[in-house]
Amino acid sequence: MTSPIVIYHIFIEKYISMATVSFYLKEPKSENETLIYLIFRFDNQKLKYSINDKIHPDFWNPENQRARETKKFPEFPEFNSKLDNIASKVKTAYRKIQNDEIVPTSKNIKNELDILLLKEEKKKKQTLFEFIDSFILEQKKIKSPATIKAYQNIQNYLKSYCEYKNCKLDFEDIDLGFYNSFINYMTVKQKLAQNTIGNKIKNLKVVMNEATDRGLNKNFDFKNRRFKKVSEDTDKIYLNTTELNSIYSKDLTKKKKLEKVRDLFILGCYTGLRFSDFTQLKKENIIDGNKIKIRTQKTNENVVIPVHSYVKEILEKYDGNIPEPFSNQKMNEYLKKVGEEAEIKEMTMTTITRGGIVEKVTTEKYNLISTHTARRSFATNLYLADVPAITIMKITGHKTDKSFLRYIRISQEENANKLLDHPFFN
Repeated sequence: MTSPIVIYHIFIEKYISMATVSFYLKEPKSENETLIYLIFRFDNQKLKYSINDKIHPDFWNPENQRARETKKFPEFPEFNSKLDNIASKVKTAYRKIQNDEIVPTSKNIKNELDILLLKEEKKKKQTLFEFIDSFILEQKKIKSPATIKAYQNIQNYLKSYCEYKNCKLDFEDIDLGFYNSFINYMTVKQKLAQNTIGNKIKNLKVVMNEATDRGLNKNFDFKNRRFKKVSEDTDKIYLNTTELNSIYSKDLTKKKKLEKVRDLFILGCYTGLRFSDFTQLKKENIIDGNKIKIRTQKTNENVVIPVHSYVKEILEKYDGNIPEPFSNQKMNEYLKKVGEEAEIKEMTMTTITRGGIVEKVTTEKYNLISTHTARRSFATNLYLADVPAITIMKITGHKTDKSFLRYIRISQEENANKLLDHPFFN
């Protein structure tokens, strides 16, 4: 005769065998790495559990719910072994609760699974700076050099803040008190511009969100509405079509460096592309002889742009292979000389808050030209030409009217002139 204890264990094992564990990607159509979720179905209930590891969808096999066995993802044996281990652990947690004669629920199974996994991960738990190091290393595979530099930059400022304050920082320290102190440090000690400070806060929030998604951070103060990216409207310039014509028509054949920089800049002014994109144009980007199709580096999106006559002439000038660009910094230096040669000398006043002090500077307009002026000029000139904002945004990649309108730089007089032909004023 079978004992009651044996019968009980047979009963439990039957229920465990009926429970199922499956894994799926959070964003299966993502162009980047994405989180993995575990789904444990038991007793007509379901537990959803986030796994701290990420994988690119290209390396995921949805049929067997494991990483593909491919040389492009050499870590697949260890990766799949970890998933097998987690699947085993969730059933162990379920079995333990059953043995303790407790009714299994998603909550108590999750708590038990947390305990089982914590024993293995406790020694591996990363500090804030360890996580930023590993995060930057991961992102180098999928993000642009400029984005990586921005992440490294916030890491450096956090370290310099710690040295200045003689303190240590970890996830639990990133609260509103730290936020106010860090803003003050960047404003008073580092004398950074308001928008520069805002970008560092934005990138810190990116890091904190990522750590939270992976279960490394349990402190949510950074999501507080007061823990925000600070910003101010700055007096960024644009070049109107008359000024662009002056630059394009200027004879610079005896100044080859300036000629090359001018030609690259004009490409940006009439395509709306960022520096990282308009300096990489190739013959293959021209389709049907009258359009440019390119996947942008920053957003990894395809954009299609009509070819302006100036763009066509420049591409023909270089036989479709534009010259190697200088660095962004060097381009900005040479562009000011190009602007001076083209006599873009209108006196222009700019205002910026730096170190908490409002600075007003009046200078010749050519001193304010940079590579980003190209993209801003493109958007503003099309807007003044009554091209619908939604059409321009298809090219610039802006997602909202608010972010797009920050690019539009027209004076009060230009705005009034634009309205003169409106039926309301006629």
